[in-house]
Amino acid sequence: MRSRTLSAALLMASVCFAEYRTALPGYRYQFPRDHFSHPEFQTEWWYYTGNVRDAAGRKFGFELTFFRQGADRDIKKNPNVWDVEDAWLAHFAFSDIDGNRFLHTRRLNRSGARLAGADAAQHRIWNGNWCAQLSADASKHQLRAVADQFRVDLELNAAKPPVIHGVNGVSQKAEGAGHASHYVSFTRLVTRGSVEVEGKQFHVEGLTWMDHEFFTNQLGEGQTGWDWFSLQLDDGSELMLGRLRRKDGAADPFSSGTYVDRTGRARHLTAREFELKPGRTWASKETKGVYPVEWMVRIPSLKIDAMIRTRLPQQELTGGGTDYWEGAIEVNGTREGRALSGVGYLEMTGYAGAVRMGS
Repeated sequence: MRSRTLSAALLMASVCFAEYRTALPGYRYQFPRDHFSHPEFQTEWWYYTGNVRDAAGRKFGFELTFFRQGADRDIKKNPNVWDVEDAWLAHFAFSDIDGNRFLHTRRLNRSGARLAGADAAQHRIWNGNWCAQLSADASKHQLRAVADQFRVDLELNAAKPPVIHGVNGVSQKAEGAGHASHYVSFTRLVTRGSVEVEGKQFHVEGLTWMDHEFFTNQLGEGQTGWDWFSLQLDDGSELMLGRLRRKDGAADPFSSGTYVDRTGRARHLTAREFELKPGRTWASKETKGVYPVEWMVRIPSLKIDAMIRTRLPQQELTGGGTDYWEGAIEVNGTREGRALSGVGYLEMTGYAGAVRMGS
């Protein structure tokens, strides 16, 4: 699913959706072209989330995200380099799990003067000096980002080819044509490099998940938020689970997921094929949002029963107009009666205020 709230909720432009394409069935992906910008769609994002550790076992999580929000598609006779055709937002967050610290920052730029963008010719996505540099075949990604208190310099190697979520080229989010996205992920990026927090550097390795979605209008009436899970399991498989929530708190029937086996083969999961139950909560003193930071997941067809937890409950991102929780998680359970563990990321929206994306 990965219905990202921030580009639209923070940067929603006063434009007519008719000026943009909508995500419709039958889209034919072409790589590496489709790893980069699609300005004919109003909203687009690239999301890197990862769990890494150093040689002593100290654990960290990170999130580096790039958003593009279409703002003005008028054709001008005399275009200016400072015209705002697209607004570019980026988020950078760092979870020092064993140090019990969560740090985050964000920035906003425009595409004029090449301050931000996603360029297929350069195989690059960037916002200022925060950058994801891809190899020509997109099998390698280099992430570099610097903030006042933390930084990352990481090399990611794709252990599997990209996965397309949904059915017939679209990840459907609600009833009706266009309430969908085109959604592709690298679900297992083997990660090595360095992270730095408050002047101390750590050499680390681990796993990263990368999401890329582009669309114009997704959510439908009555949908107030979502719970999104990316799980990288120690048996070599991965799971994406997206639970859309309705106003009464119930799961929406358009909730869905994807299972990726150890060979990279993907299988679509409907809402009926998995169960997510929230458990223990964490209450934010800043926003008053109450977030479930413990979840039970059951997927009978895969014989998976597991618990999802975090050791750092305070991974809430605030101060940008829409507040949400996104952070590193751990998975423990069984598959076919055998022990199963893993790592991942969880995003929860709509707990500290309603989510509004498009209309």
